[in-house]
Amino acid sequence: MSNEHTITLHRPAAKPAAKPEPRWTVEAIEELFQLPFPELLFRAQTVHRENFNPNQVEFATLLSVKTGGCSEDCGYCPQSASYDTGVEASKLMEPEEVKAAALRAQQAGATRFCMGAAWRSPKDRDIEKVAELVRTVKSLGLETCATLGMLNEGHAEQLRDAGLDYYNHNLDTAPDFYGDIITTRDYQDRLDTLSRVRDAGVKVCCGGIVGMGENATQRAGLIAELANLSPYPESVPINNLVRVEGTPLANQAPIDPFDFVRMIAVARITMPKARVRLSAGRQQMGDAVQALCFLAGANSIFYGDKLLVTGNPDTQADVDLLSRLGMNPSAPHAH
Repeated sequence: MSNEHTITLHRPAAKPAAKPEPRWTVEAIEELFQLPFPELLFRAQTVHRENFNPNQVEFATLLSVKTGGCSEDCGYCPQSASYDTGVEASKLMEPEEVKAAALRAQQAGATRFCMGAAWRSPKDRDIEKVAELVRTVKSLGLETCATLGMLNEGHAEQLRDAGLDYYNHNLDTAPDFYGDIITTRDYQDRLDTLSRVRDAGVKVCCGGIVGMGENATQRAGLIAELANLSPYPESVPINNLVRVEGTPLANQAPIDPFDFVRMIAVARITMPKARVRLSAGRQQMGDAVQALCFLAGANSIFYGDKLLVTGNPDTQADVDLLSRLGMNPSAPHAH
């Protein structure tokens, strides 16, 4: 009797430990990467169709509101003060300039407007100024996003109160490869900022970069970090390294385009409800590879002539590509 009593006591206690999201091991993700290409795309497309209209793509525009002069030493970044890449450091843009850019983006079909500033970590006065920019963009009816580096206590709340919908802070790569790319901060700094954003009730935009010299296990490691965040990010940008003259990764060999498509597919399978965004490096991909990315579950693109300081496909080219594929831009989210 006493044994039975112990068992019944333990049964209900097990329930709260169950995680709301499935947990993904690096090994399970590696197995996905190793699937035959048609099988992987079929699985990704199946998950995609269960959660989204497969013929719609979200348009997001990214504006650099403060360029260059960053004290971080990210090996891929032309905005680092450590490298001579020809990028001139600029001060933060004024609200009127940002409003004009946001209006242009909106007229071109963008529904989300992201503002990027090259800071290691913004100061209190910087946050006040960015909050003003957020209010300005929000007044146009656009979804707002910002990427400003590491946030200190209280900053995420200030941005939220100004109307910020998303905060972007990428993990970049797997924890065990991170130190090869960046030495001025560690992985935990990234995770701490993401926690602050979550705690403030702001949605998370978080992804990474492939093609920096990482191995296949490290690609799986990045996806595992993202998919095991609780909850996983609402928006997952997958970037293909843009090799910029003057940065340490300028001569990195490009990755196989099919490996990039696999990355999109695995992100879709492991984070079913996230917007998986085709981000930097689209210009080098060509239309056929981008179409495969859409087939693999990408349903958001950065749209506009420039992605921070590197080129991006012309907006008309994007509209034409979607038209040729019989796809269309998605309507703005209801709030």
